[in-house]
Amino acid sequence: MVSEFPIDNYKITKFFAVCLTLARNKPNLECLVDAPRELYRRPSMSDNYFVRYLPFLIHILLAGGIAGAIVTLSWLIGQRKPTRAKMEAYECGMHPQGDARGRFSVKFYLVGMLFILFDVEAVFLYPWAVILRKLGHFGLGEMFVYIAIVLVGFFYVWKKGVLDWGPEMARRRAE
Repeated sequence: MVSEFPIDNYKITKFFAVCLTLARNKPNLECLVDAPRELYRRPSMSDNYFVRYLPFLIHILLAGGIAGAIVTLSWLIGQRKPTRAKMEAYECGMHPQGDARGRFSVKFYLVGMLFILFDVEAVFLYPWAVILRKLGHFGLGEMFVYIAIVLVGFFYVWKKGVLDWGPEMARRRAE
């Protein structure tokens, strides 16, 4: 039997002799540091660069194959009996009323954009908090300026009434 790691009995005996001798003097695992490193030889890598990606390619092909097989088997084995109830659009258990292409209020989009804006600005606080000690007083002052600018924008949006959705706000504006 041919092995990838050519080790003869002399090297193994020598390794354990050195390790056991060192183990008497050093009771912990330091004996392994001083032991000869001739026992392990890295297997030679192929010169082809793309061979390294072969396991990843096999993984992708296997996952795609399993997913395709599951969908195909479901289509082949599954029952298809279309009825009027099955073909209707599902609206959370309620029967659909009116046109599905109704118009949304602009406030919906404004609140969505503001959420994204303030969420991204809050994310900028995390890296600052990690390196606060390295930045010192200058970094602290800069972050106070940043937070002040964000708060000015927040108070502007608040005073404009963009965040007010309730029916009482609509009544106040109508008056």
